[in-house]
Amino acid sequence: MNDHADLCLAADFDGVHVGQEDLTPEGVRRIVGSQRWIGVSTHHPEQLRAANKTDANYIAIGPIFQTTSKRNPDPVVGLEGIRAARALTARPLVAIGGITLENCRSVIDAGADAVAIISALLDDPRKRTEAFLRKLG
Repeated sequence: MNDHADLCLAADFDGVHVGQEDLTPEGVRRIVGSQRWIGVSTHHPEQLRAANKTDANYIAIGPIFQTTSKRNPDPVVGLEGIRAARALTARPLVAIGGITLENCRSVIDAGADAVAIISALLDDPRKRTEAFLRKLG
């Protein structure tokens, strides 16, 4: 569930993802308990260091590339941003922002454990998901 710990509980989802403007990971943990996953978005090393001090289960970094999914996206961090983030945390690292079938492998190769994809799946979600899974192995 994105942003809403209360709806995560109501829908009995496995976890919740929060951004920098949302409830803190500590606040989310108080709501969802210890059995659900918590992820937190970061956009630069200071935010990543702060997220790494929480009990978030994974940390997202981005946007990696230009994205059309947000009205006012944060500055692009690029593949170098993933490498820097990887050096700052041993937690699972999720890359987000502008990830396409053409660039997803380079994102994983730069140190991300996973990719979060929105726009690249919209045309034909099933077919595009299959293509991503083939590409990422």
